[in-house]
Amino acid sequence: MNPTRIFQTAPRIVQGAGCLSQIASEVERLGGTRIMIVTDPGLVAAGIVDRLETLLREGGVAFHRFDQVEPDPRLEIAALATDLIRQEKSDLIIGIGGGSAIDIAKIASVLATNDGELGQYFGIDLIPRPGLKTIIVPTTAGTGSEVTPIVILSDLEEKLKKGVVSPYLMPSVALLDAELTLGLPPHVTAATGMDALIHAVEAFTSKNAYFMTDMLAREAIRLIMGSIRTAFANGSDITARRHMLEGSLLAGMAFANAGVTAVHAFAYPIGAEYHIPHGVANSIMLTPVMEFNMLGDLKKFAELADLFGEVTVGKTTREKALAAVEALRILSRDLQIPAHLSDFGVKDADIPNLAAGVMKVTRLLANNPREMTQADAEAIYRQML
Repeated sequence: MNPTRIFQTAPRIVQGAGCLSQIASEVERLGGTRIMIVTDPGLVAAGIVDRLETLLREGGVAFHRFDQVEPDPRLEIAALATDLIRQEKSDLIIGIGGGSAIDIAKIASVLATNDGELGQYFGIDLIPRPGLKTIIVPTTAGTGSEVTPIVILSDLEEKLKKGVVSPYLMPSVALLDAELTLGLPPHVTAATGMDALIHAVEAFTSKNAYFMTDMLAREAIRLIMGSIRTAFANGSDITARRHMLEGSLLAGMAFANAGVTAVHAFAYPIGAEYHIPHGVANSIMLTPVMEFNMLGDLKKFAELADLFGEVTVGKTTREKALAAVEALRILSRDLQIPAHLSDFGVKDADIPNLAAGVMKVTRLLANNPREMTQADAEAIYRQML
């Protein structure tokens, strides 16, 4: 029997170069009167937050700012943001920035209206009540978090990244302005762009994929593969930037409904313990996990080669799947992404504990197209030392 499918995404998506200018009208439409901006110091220094705040002032919107978001944010950052939201009696949150700022905005929106500690909400559908309304403005083409009901935070005590999944985390509005991504440096463009591509690839090969998520993942892959090198090498190309943002959006829609797989499960322990940027951690682990996984669904992995634009005439299904793996290896090299875990201080003696961390991420391993053991996880990590 075919399982019941439920597709979810943000109820309103605003797109277009310069569309940040509509932010005050979006706030008014949602009935917001006391706004909390959640962002990070880098966005403040870049002047992007000033642009947002000027637009809000011109629209007569009252606001406060929380700008202490850090990369791979800790649970404590979410608590600080929530405390300020409650103190200022905010009724709407604008999250602007990369995945970290967006995730803090989303989790703070529900913590502000629910009792209890954050730790009790790690898992699926454990948040009892809706949160404050949110407008999410991504400034990187990477996480797709503007259209997902998922938040990822770092638990330093357990040295692991943990997820909260709830429909109450779905943003009220996603606002995508490609002009905000023009200033991204090449290394950030590379890491976040690869993260978006990996979202699409994992959604496409997930055990939970179906026709709607496949449709979105295919188009996301085409958009990202067709523009990521240009966005990396020529960051002022607005068309490439727009296609990257659109690809990230579609990939977010795809994985929000099909789920990601073992690549992210491998990235979480090394990201939490060694502070490897999320997109870089995913990129390092991508090809060995894909090569392991491809036997679980050779047809799907072979199709990836065609989506990547590889020449596949005369190749067997397995050869096509391997061609897809090699195409991603070359892409990472072109984008100058680090290739080895040892570059970040990971040693062979660390691998058993890291692999044990992978096996704890059961939410993602359940989507993986091939069964995996801890011995498999250790062998995959060792390939990338």
